Amino acid sequence: MTNRYKQYSLAVLLAVAGFSCKVTQRYQRPNDLPVTATYRGSNSTDSATIANMPWKQLFIDPALQSLIQQGLDNNLDLKVAVARIKAADANLRQSKAAFLPSLAVDADYTRSKSSSAQLKAFGSGLGTTTIPTVNTYALTGTTSWEADVWGKLKSNKKAYVAALLQSEAYKRAVQTQLIADIATNYYALLAYDKQLEITQQTIDIRKKDIITVKELKTAATLTGADVVTSEANLYSAEVSVPDIVQNIRVTENAISLLLGAAPDSIVRSKMDDQTALAQLQTGVPVQLISNRPDVQQAEYGLINKFELTNSARTYFYPSLTITATGGWATANTLKGFFDGTFYGNLVGGLTQPIFNQGLNKQRLKVAEANQEEAVYTFKTTVLTAYQEVANALSSYQTAASKTEARTLQLQSLNKAVDYSKELLKFTSTTNYTDVLTAETNLLAAQISGISDKLQQLQAVVTLYRALGGGWK
Repeated sequence: MTNRYKQYSLAVLLAVAGFSCKVTQRYQRPNDLPVTATYRGSNSTDSATIANMPWKQLFIDPALQSLIQQGLDNNLDLKVAVARIKAADANLRQSKAAFLPSLAVDADYTRSKSSSAQLKAFGSGLGTTTIPTVNTYALTGTTSWEADVWGKLKSNKKAYVAALLQSEAYKRAVQTQLIADIATNYYALLAYDKQLEITQQTIDIRKKDIITVKELKTAATLTGADVVTSEANLYSAEVSVPDIVQNIRVTENAISLLLGAAPDSIVRSKMDDQTALAQLQTGVPVQLISNRPDVQQAEYGLINKFELTNSARTYFYPSLTITATGGWATANTLKGFFDGTFYGNLVGGLTQPIFNQGLNKQRLKVAEANQEEAVYTFKTTVLTAYQEVANALSSYQTAASKTEARTLQLQSLNKAVDYSKELLKFTSTTNYTDVLTAETNLLAAQISGISDKLQQLQAVVTLYRALGGGWK
């Protein structure tokens, strides 16, 4: 009989275990992610990628390295991300406690005394005429444990693990974005510095032009109109200086905010010292899933919702709880440990939900809807990452393709300025309008050249972040 009972119990347990595997499911990554074999604008299938480069190897400017390190140490958004990790870790530890039995201890003391009427009624039978006082002491312990038959506790734990990993991925995403923002603003600051430098040089040149034009007017070669035109040409350069200075201050303030500091001047090098990375290794699109923190964050969010859906399914099935109670009680006196009485019991029970099936159905529908939303969020994040890489590649290639033509343009415009000034001094075949046109075109080309280099530098930064670089 005993063996038959054991066999029956074992069969029930195996059946429950097998059925519980059908209640919860194993997570599988969606197989229809919008990822192609290569990036648009690149035919490379090489898995080597600049995303694996430490940021100090990519950004070799010592001043920029110092700023990035300050940002990593003091940025407030990064500190918020760290706080989220702590909260997620605490939630995970709390979920692990659900696997352990709960324990409660209760200590009671009761003091009772019979009334005079009770003594008259029962005292003679007890052989006493003294009103007795009874002291009762009791110590009770209760422990309860819920068996994770259907995988609810395990699914909840997995959900909290995913939430922790999601918060860690969020921190990495903040870090990569922070590094990119500091570098992007730093290069913009250097570009404004270069614009200011060129503008100041242009102002100095145009001041000399005014002197030359006045001398030529005195010699009756030019007119008063040429003099005022040269002065207006000077003022047009001078009026752009305040805007450039304003841009410098705004950019310095933006960098200070990223560093977690009050607005202040920024120590920096020069634009001429910067060189864009010559060889851009992008890897292949599928690597975005393992390299980009925001993609990782989105997938961990999906896993979290997937496990919560698993947990919601288990509410339709009975829960198995085992409760044990034990204690010790004594009356009248505590003369010794053995004056009292020990007692205990062990109870196991199944609780099957009956009247809350509607609630359970809605709970499952909400969980499934949240999971579906997380799937679309994950796919959108992957698609956005792919788009950002393609855009950064295109931006870099566009800027690089203009380098040679821009260099030749600047050489030609410098010659045009020199030739027109020489002709103005020594011949009558030209006028000041030709000089003005050449100088205006040269300044515009110089500013455009700065923009080209800035575009190339910032494209490398954007590509580095888009590929997931900056956190390894």
